Amino acid sequence: MKKLICFLVVLIICIPCLSVSALGTSAKAAILINGDTGEVIYEQNADQRLPMASTTKIMTALLLCENGDFDREITVTAEMLRVEGSSMGLLAGDKVTLHDLLYGMMLASGNDAANVTAYVLGGTVDGFVKMMNEKAAELGLSDTHFETPSGLDGDTHYTTAHNLAALAQYAMQNEAFAEAASSKTATLNYGNPPYKRTLSNHNKLLKSFDGAVGIKTGYTKKSGRCLVSAAKRDDKFVIAVTLSDPNDWSDHASLLEYGLNAVQLTEVMPETSQYDLAVVGAEQKTLNIEVEPATFSSLNNEEIICQVNLPRFVYAPVAEGETVGSVIYKKGDNVIKEVPLRAVEEIMALPVEKKFSEEFKENLKYIFLNLWEK
Repeated sequence: MKKLICFLVVLIICIPCLSVSALGTSAKAAILINGDTGEVIYEQNADQRLPMASTTKIMTALLLCENGDFDREITVTAEMLRVEGSSMGLLAGDKVTLHDLLYGMMLASGNDAANVTAYVLGGTVDGFVKMMNEKAAELGLSDTHFETPSGLDGDTHYTTAHNLAALAQYAMQNEAFAEAASSKTATLNYGNPPYKRTLSNHNKLLKSFDGAVGIKTGYTKKSGRCLVSAAKRDDKFVIAVTLSDPNDWSDHASLLEYGLNAVQLTEVMPETSQYDLAVVGAEQKTLNIEVEPATFSSLNNEEIICQVNLPRFVYAPVAEGETVGSVIYKKGDNVIKEVPLRAVEEIMALPVEKKFSEEFKENLKYIFLNLWEK
């Protein structure tokens, strides 16, 4: 019986390792990461430079989300549409909002949508490609270079599975991007004159995999089938990337399932969860700040550090919901997440005639004593 128990314990310990070695994919390159921390769960030629087809649109859509006014309406020109391949159906003279361009890119993988976005944000395709490469450099994607906003092949249009996963992880922190990436369908309004039409997402995993939340498909003859996927389940978040994978749907289902089982949940709290933030210029001398516990998925027991950043004091008035500080969660040197700390109540400023009254003097005395103690 003791031997049997020992055997079962060893087997349970080894199952994850056996699963990783047996995981494998049909891809030239692949990676699976923890979407919260960026930890690598599985990789296969993850640093090999390869073309990425329409997964390029992750960067194009991200820049649109970060720089565009979604309500802005554009009149499409023939020059903007000088691009081949997949399309959301734009024609010269059509009116379309930047919101609908985002969904046309992410769901229908419209090269026309990507090109129009390039002209709107960059002035020209070349101008926008420069923006793409600058953003890649900003994110530290040293093995990524863009030539087109759509993902059409080019001699120096490449990335790696590792870089693409890092880009996807960053992009999914943008709420507008994440919402588009996870949408199975979208009813949009564009044309000349605009009329409603419904687009369906090319990502089959959104319907077939429990917890799938994106992200982007891609294909050209040169690149083969490329796919970036993500899944969230039970507060766990994983991202998978395959480049040149003829069996991508099945491979991603296996990768995502393995990743969701591999990570563990960790609750993080600062050493001090409640703070009295001094207030200058108000009857109320302090603002109570409470830091809620946060839950992250993690592969190992390496400690996640919680760093609370608050000023010594704030000036009244303070609006309810106003950002007064932040909490930064880090694993090693890697910043996992930054969460704003907001005022939970409104604090009115003293009337002008009381600015140098006894109440105000007491406020200043409290502040100076508070600073002295710290």
